[in-house]
Amino acid sequence: MQVLVSGSTGLVGSALMAALEGAGHSVVRLVRRTPGANEIRLDAGAPESFDAVVHLAGESIAGRWTVAKKTRIRDSRVQGTSTLAAALARTGRPPKVMVCASAIGIYGDRGDEVLHEESAPGSDFLAEVSQQWEAATEPAARAGVRVVSLRIGVVLSRRGGALGRMLLPFRMGAGGRIGSGSQWMSWITLDDLVGAIQHALATDSLRGPVNTVAPNAVTNAQFTRALGETLHRPTIFPLPAFMVRLMFGEMGEALLLGSQRVDCGKLVASGFRFRHPELKPALEAIL
Repeated sequence: MQVLVSGSTGLVGSALMAALEGAGHSVVRLVRRTPGANEIRLDAGAPESFDAVVHLAGESIAGRWTVAKKTRIRDSRVQGTSTLAAALARTGRPPKVMVCASAIGIYGDRGDEVLHEESAPGSDFLAEVSQQWEAATEPAARAGVRVVSLRIGVVLSRRGGALGRMLLPFRMGAGGRIGSGSQWMSWITLDDLVGAIQHALATDSLRGPVNTVAPNAVTNAQFTRALGETLHRPTIFPLPAFMVRLMFGEMGEALLLGSQRVDCGKLVASGFRFRHPELKPALEAIL
């Protein structure tokens, strides 16, 4: 396949590029700077002759959410997706499939509720952004493109992301549960996420929102214990909720204290098989 990929230099994008090229696909990067070899910019014209598009670009949600930061988070996802979807719709030969990143943040903080794709969205900042993000793919869908919005959970990789930021304090023996530790964490390894993207590209029956998380969500306390055991370090230094709010503000409330227990039944029913369905073996494989 001829595949166009945005966000190709990020944690997920770089791993996906290697996997697609290793599988023999022809991959072109969508970039904002002056394009080089095997790269294009949207303002240079409509992206013609691609079989598939994977859209991963977006401002990192890590960091304190100032007004300016929240604007960048929203605009990079909503405006970026809308612009790309509209450009694909204008082509003489639209791609067969567009796989677009989304997030389980669309559900908001839901306690112990098991969340499916049909579950109502939340009402906080990330939930609102995620709803607009998914809606922004509509021009491509109207043009006949099969659109898959992957609602991605916490991505586990030693090379970055949430786990990458946790490793130093945990290796120093300074790790511990966050808040009460009862909040649910729906996770997926980087390898399985890349596999899920490739599966979505190849599976004609898969469309619309798809929860992209491992089958076995854990609480923060369970995750903390599993990571400590994997690293052979104690986990006796909890981070109280009030400190999370003081240090990280709204971002900490949503990402560190929020609870999302997400079900991946739709992805499994489509034929996808996880390499790492259980947390402890996944952490051992990663670390």
